[in-house]
Amino acid sequence: MSPATAHIVQQSLYWAGWIAFAAFVLWLLYRNGAKVSGFFGETVAELKKCTWPWNPAESDFRKKYKELIDSTLVVAVFSILLAAFITSSDFLLVQVIGFFTR
Repeated sequence: MSPATAHIVQQSLYWAGWIAFAAFVLWLLYRNGAKVSGFFGETVAELKKCTWPWNPAESDFRKKYKELIDSTLVVAVFSILLAAFITSSDFLLVQVIGFFTR
């Protein structure tokens, strides 16, 4: 099989896979339509109850979005700390297992 034919076959399989996946999703939506529409209705109802983390009366950007910025910084710092912990734990475990398996 020539490279051009192999590429066409590969692209055809790729698109056939996506079409099959879309057909499956549409079938699930058709089969469970009432559940899906109920889910979206409940989601909209819950979002209407939400309070958003800013004060619309403030005009200064920092004051208006203070809670949002502070929360974002907390999440970013803890994400970095968690990534560092997981990376160091992985490195340590690789070294320990490598020591015993050599």
